[in-house]
Amino acid sequence: MNLRGRVWKFGNDVDTDVIIPARYLNTSDPKELAAHLMEDADPRFPSKVRPGDIIAAGKNFGCGSSREHAPIAIKGAGVSCVIAKSFARIFYRNAFNIGLPIFESPEAAGRIEEGDEVSVDVEAGVITNITKGEAYRATQVPPFMQQIISAGGLINYVAERVKKDGNL
Repeated sequence: MNLRGRVWKFGNDVDTDVIIPARYLNTSDPKELAAHLMEDADPRFPSKVRPGDIIAAGKNFGCGSSREHAPIAIKGAGVSCVIAKSFARIFYRNAFNIGLPIFESPEAAGRIEEGDEVSVDVEAGVITNITKGEAYRATQVPPFMQQIISAGGLINYVAERVKKDGNL
């Protein structure tokens, strides 16, 4: 799987309340959540982000509460993936559970700038900054987690396995 998109850049310690403010947690509809994605960081962000775009950030992306709404809002906006120096552990797990590809790469997160065009080879764990002509290594996503992403999340993955094998 290859992803490609324009980058939106955020800093360190982007918490889940910045990703999707608590005042919108009365819904779990991905499109409604996407309408408020990152609005406390940039009120115009929901109207600027386009399907396929990529979010890049510093360390500890997704810190704060354990709400699944944060990766759901990102995926609901059509963001193809998130690249960061590091992720909060609960966000990391929630992202994979809902099928949002995320990549840890301190080098990529440090070198990529807002507006850069970036492609990601999910299988190889290679992030290419097309704008700058640079390539970076990401912590490779294990094959079974790539399968979860390809299935669109853990629930879909389990349903596919049960349908195929009759059990887990």
